[in-house]
Amino acid sequence: MTIPSPEQPGRTRVSAPPPQCPAHARPDAADELARLFGPEAARDPMGLYERLRARHGSVAPVLLDGDLPAWIVLGYREIKEVAGTPARFSRDSRNWRWFKEGRVPPDSPLMPMVAWQPVCLFLDGEERYRLRLAVTESMERFDLRGMRRSIIHFTHQLVDVFSERGEADLSDEFCERLPMLVLTQLLGMPEAYGPRLVKASRDMVAGTATSVASNAYIVETLTDLVRRKRVDRGNDITSWLIEHSSGLTDEEVWNHLRVILIAANESTVNLLKSALRMVLSDPRCHASLAGGQMTLPDTVEEVLWNEPPLMTIPGRWAVVDTELGGQRIEAGDMLLLGLAAGNYDPNARPDPAAPLLGNRAHLAFSSGPQECPGQSIGRAIADTGIDTLMTRIPDARLSIPVEDLRWTNGWMTRHLSSLPVTFTPGSQLPHPVMPGSLFAGPAGRYPPPPAAPDDGEMPAAVDPAVDPAAYAPAAPASHRRAPWWGSLRTWLRG
Repeated sequence: MTIPSPEQPGRTRVSAPPPQCPAHARPDAADELARLFGPEAARDPMGLYERLRARHGSVAPVLLDGDLPAWIVLGYREIKEVAGTPARFSRDSRNWRWFKEGRVPPDSPLMPMVAWQPVCLFLDGEERYRLRLAVTESMERFDLRGMRRSIIHFTHQLVDVFSERGEADLSDEFCERLPMLVLTQLLGMPEAYGPRLVKASRDMVAGTATSVASNAYIVETLTDLVRRKRVDRGNDITSWLIEHSSGLTDEEVWNHLRVILIAANESTVNLLKSALRMVLSDPRCHASLAGGQMTLPDTVEEVLWNEPPLMTIPGRWAVVDTELGGQRIEAGDMLLLGLAAGNYDPNARPDPAAPLLGNRAHLAFSSGPQECPGQSIGRAIADTGIDTLMTRIPDARLSIPVEDLRWTNGWMTRHLSSLPVTFTPGSQLPHPVMPGSLFAGPAGRYPPPPAAPDDGEMPAAVDPAVDPAAYAPAAPASHRRAPWWGSLRTWLRG
């Protein structure tokens, strides 16, 4: 996965920071400001955050793609202050002065993540409450026990593929696949849609040159899903959003599905990777899995403190001139919440090595009224998935030293590139095969996902008016479903 920089072709570059922007709030020249899309951030984001903290304090000026200026909030208390005071820091990105002045090009990799959408993430007041209520109450309707049965089933399905080999890359063959398998079920889609959605969502969050096209593919897929669920409801979050008393429009439904899909998949994949790395390398975890001092949920919470799945999130936009962390913030400025940096703020956590058992005060799921409503889903996938995986391959061990593991960094995320393990080969174990989806309707009611074109571009979703044959009923499923992850590997490594 490539990390874009301001020097990449096809980018609109601002020659100098406009007056009254974060770059001019201090005597530093623009060229001396840290670039969150630059090589320094790609190489060592956590080191960059600490250097920014040492130089500027809890709030630091930075440059985004195209040298657009912004603030990154690094302090634990300051992040909570920004997240909890919408009267000063709005969620509405239309307040960003660079949007108003037309300085953000349409093909900017920032656009999929900061362009205003009719979702609760970008709204304040009563309208936000109406949409947030629909999302929260719909997500609370899931039976957690049923979800865990689904997670167990899909984990067994994934392990069956490599259990006899005695080796696997758990990053590619397990962590990249399990969350989307579960999420397609929760949203009411057949699991065959998973590979393309994984590729598109990761590409969009990374901010690559194709992130806008990836976003368009996701939008087309979800728009089609909502249209179908309007006439064919199911036991899934799409149907529940449609029928919620808040009266969401189709546009509001698919926009919220997009937020759930992107945020949940990206964050849960990263959480799985980091938690598995800790389970495989930390002696406390080895002891706990055999009945020792640290449980698997404790391991997950420690990872959420030390390696939050989303390191930095956009954002808030100042609606009044104000002060934060000793910096003068002007109306129209953009603020990024540095969740990973906030978790290491020495004012809130003076000893990073101190035990954190039972402490859920981290910022991994943001803070305040905008705290992630789907965090229980991520925790369930991580806890249950890893527990089931280690039951199948209990002697799994890293095949390379932990210090040789490599990471992929983006402006919002950091995740392991690979997690190679070896274990004693074992035969496939019998386990229940679910009769279709736990949540969605019969798979034959939906078109197959579009085939990947040779040039690697993201196609639009299939249009029934153009290709009615794509909506023919699917063939009856065999006892063992054909795995879809072969094509996923090609996409992720292409």
